[in-house]
Amino acid sequence: MAGFIRIIVNGMSEEVPENATLAFLIERFNEMDPALIVEHNSRFVYPREYGARTVAENDRVEFIHPDFGG
Repeated sequence: MAGFIRIIVNGMSEEVPENATLAFLIERFNEMDPALIVEHNSRFVYPREYGARTVAENDRVEFIHPDFGG
């Protein structure tokens, strides 16, 4: 039975399944912007890595939307 871990997503503490991937988190938090930028522990992650990169307890994930405009 899989457990849960605590991570920080966009500055907020969140509980997610152990071994959750960035792809899972993108879907869970409905971050479907095609221009989305993802940082994992303050490092840029290439989209091709989203399905393989997993998070661990106390990791930080930031979803950045560069196409905000006015």
